Amino acid sequence: MTTPAYRRLSVEERRRQLLEAALSLFAQRVPEEVSLDDVAEAAGVSRPLVYRYFPGGKQQLYEAALRSAAEELEQCFAEPPEGPLTLRLSRALDRYLAFVDEHDAGFSALLQGGSVVETSRTTAIVDGVRRAAAKHILDHLAVRDPGPRLRMTVRMWITAVEAASLIWLDNGKEPPLAELRDWLVEQFVAALVASAARDPQTARVVKAALALETGEGAVAALARRVLPVIEDAARLL
Repeated sequence: MTTPAYRRLSVEERRRQLLEAALSLFAQRVPEEVSLDDVAEAAGVSRPLVYRYFPGGKQQLYEAALRSAAEELEQCFAEPPEGPLTLRLSRALDRYLAFVDEHDAGFSALLQGGSVVETSRTTAIVDGVRRAAAKHILDHLAVRDPGPRLRMTVRMWITAVEAASLIWLDNGKEPPLAELRDWLVEQFVAALVASAARDPQTARVVKAALALETGEGAVAALARRVLPVIEDAARLL
């Protein structure tokens, strides 16, 4: 009976293996509860080998793992600029919320802060994800130079997505992901419409986005649900 031949990993392959092991652990536990011994055991290597690749110890490993997760999150909102805005956002949120679902404990620790391994560098990594997401959203809106109201609306929605994700985890992952996704898309539409009433640039963006929607799409469904709720407001006009 022969034994499988041992294959030495390249430097990049070994580093990726250690990062994947670390990300898996950080997804299940907060950073304070993960040790280098845990990472070494999960990767099937020795502790000295972990130090060889991450001489800065746990802090360096955590930042590298966080950066790897951030790169994945940043790509969640990357979508071809085709079709209705709400469909593009739905696909982006499907990827984002799938990441939240898979990395629940780690995601909470990442966004809530307060970790003993939190530094200005880790904070910058997290903020970089938010800025990248905002840029993707503005690209979907075909806006290169957003004014303060439109920029603020987009950043506020991204903050709302983060907060809703954390609350969803605290609520035992309820409601179902598809329902949460649709609700977040509707929140963005509502926020844009409210801003459009005060900002000409946002109004132009909303009109262009609505032109791509269909009678069976998310905007039409939202309008059918909202109009009966606010019909009494007509008496105030």
